[in-house]
Amino acid sequence: MRYKVAEDSRPQLTLLIVATLISIGLWLISQYLLPSLNYLVYPLQLFATFIHEGSHVLATVLTGNSVQSLTVSPDTSGVVWSETSGWFSQLLISSAGYIGTTAFGTMLLVWMRYNFSSRNALYFSSAFVGIMTVLFGLLMPLWNVLSLQVTLGSVVFTVFSGAVLTAGLFALARYGSLKWVNFGLAFLAVQCLLNALFSLISLFFITATTDAHSDAVNMAKVTAIPSIVWVFLWMGISILMISVGLRLYAVSQKAKQNDLPFED
Repeated sequence: MRYKVAEDSRPQLTLLIVATLISIGLWLISQYLLPSLNYLVYPLQLFATFIHEGSHVLATVLTGNSVQSLTVSPDTSGVVWSETSGWFSQLLISSAGYIGTTAFGTMLLVWMRYNFSSRNALYFSSAFVGIMTVLFGLLMPLWNVLSLQVTLGSVVFTVFSGAVLTAGLFALARYGSLKWVNFGLAFLAVQCLLNALFSLISLFFITATTDAHSDAVNMAKVTAIPSIVWVFLWMGISILMISVGLRLYAVSQKAKQNDLPFED
């Protein structure tokens, strides 16, 4: 059984490859040659952080727990303060950040592959960031102001960055040409996937060399399973999800037999 890139996916695949090469190129140049170039992808890094933290929020709400705040910091890190009950809900909530970011990027790949509206995907992304910003970045911190460990500055930055991202994504979806809308969506997908992988690699080194607080440490406290094991587990799940997404995105199956219903 052999595999090849499906003919009808090649335009989208080319777009995705270009977005990936530009993203990696900008990252390498900003790391080693021109650090100022990092500002070009800074908004997209913040977007990935909102997806990461928003995934924690969704897992918290879906498990019947309460969220006290969501904050995003200028260094693109973030934190969600919440009240949880039980080890199972804690497992889902702590795992949701990295897995959710990968899942979001993978869903964008599949969305593009099946030629659904790129504008609608950007509208959805804009709405997601907007809801997370207003409800959990602003209103919940104000409601829980006396019991939180967040600062006014972190709330202000969260609201400001969330508002800019929401407006920017909406404006691109509403007023951008289809070419730029498609490219913007590909860039979002790539940034989510790269951010999830790079963050997990960073988490590995942090977990292996320090005792710093992290989602993996939270999992270790709840399950008594070493935090490094959770890092590898999340890496494996993320790689599997990306592989499935790419398989659905670009590859058709050719078998020697001609009786397969999904054959091209």
